[in-house]
Amino acid sequence: MSMTDPMADLLTRIRNAGMAGHAKLDIPSSNVKVAVATVLKDLGYIKNFKTISDNKQGVLRIYLKYDDHQEPVIHEIKRISTPGRRIYVGKDEIPRVKNGLGASILSTSKGVLDDVAARKAQVGGEVICTVW
Repeated sequence: MSMTDPMADLLTRIRNAGMAGHAKLDIPSSNVKVAVATVLKDLGYIKNFKTISDNKQGVLRIYLKYDDHQEPVIHEIKRISTPGRRIYVGKDEIPRVKNGLGASILSTSKGVLDDVAARKAQVGGEVICTVW
């Protein structure tokens, strides 16, 4: 079975692991997935992550974060740009999620950034996903 959208697979696995209450999840690694995990960690949506080499593609292990009531910190994580419909925005059109309570994650010329960092760097790009 071929994977047509690995980023959607990552987001779905994060969403499902959070709903099931798992502490961690493993997914095949890639540079973009590691970059998205870095942004999620910097924003405080996940505890941590690490890459594990397995003589193949590698494994990205993500440690999920929960609040005091054991509810997942990530309430909603949604894929915006898909392989069939790419969504690009300019520096002035970067979407705000839940009026600033959430974050957009963009792939820009300066790397994978959250919406605040992209506005500060004054760059637009492809909107990968939104999270809150």
